[in-house]
Amino acid sequence: MIKMLHSTWAIIVLLMLVIAVVNAIISLTSNKAFKEKDLRIPLFTLIVAHIQLILGLLALFTSAQFHHLKEIGMGAAMKDSEIRAIVIEHPFTMIIAIIALTIGFSKFKNKATDKEMYKTIAIYYGIALLLVLSRIPWGTWFN
Repeated sequence: MIKMLHSTWAIIVLLMLVIAVVNAIISLTSNKAFKEKDLRIPLFTLIVAHIQLILGLLALFTSAQFHHLKEIGMGAAMKDSEIRAIVIEHPFTMIIAIIALTIGFSKFKNKATDKEMYKTIAIYYGIALLLVLSRIPWGTWFN
């Protein structure tokens, strides 16, 4: 149940990240004024990403792979590419992506100009999007 919710919620996070990055880039390049929606998009993206983090941690700590990791130990898990990808690489990369989102949201609010705000969102949320895309388990999504 948690794993299915985590996988479904991931689609929402991915869509929100794409919307936030595209909105920031378009607004930056067209010199648009910063509006209320331009605050809400990164905020909602941050919220859904943090919910996803909680769901992901719950899914991780209740997964068979995590229990298998505890049985075989970290050394053996690092030699098993499937266990390493699911239990170590995916969560670690996603946590870094959440950190990038959080830092980006915090920094953009302190910028003086609209252009600086859009640029900050585009950079930090873009980095988060790339990290998320790099570690989505595409094989399990489409099976």
